Amino acid sequence: MAKNCHQMGDVLDWTNDTGSTVSSGQVVVIGALIGVALVDIANGATGSVAIDYVWELPKGSNAIGAGERVDYDISASVIDQIGTPASGDLVGCGVAIAAAAGGDATVLVKINARGAAVTA
Repeated sequence: MAKNCHQMGDVLDWTNDTGSTVSSGQVVVIGALIGVALVDIANGATGSVAIDYVWELPKGSNAIGAGERVDYDISASVIDQIGTPASGDLVGCGVAIAAAAGGDATVLVKINARGAAVTA
């Protein structure tokens, strides 16, 4: 391994500066990335956050198709269809790997995947 490799990159050390404890399994925002806390992380503490893999995440009320790029709605803390984002939302933060109906509470998402936009 090269001497300048800091860490592999699918799991990062993240310092919680949110003002409250982040629970294991909770989505966190790291700049332009979303991650999933692998452990409970107290405010001010550092813990492991995955920025890769497929996760079952809370979903908004819209149906999402398999293969559809998705947004992360910061204010509602849910995955949603790409639409008209509010300030601070993360656009195209992942790709749904399975369809989820409007009434479904969760969706399976490959986080931080950059699916290609299809042109007409």
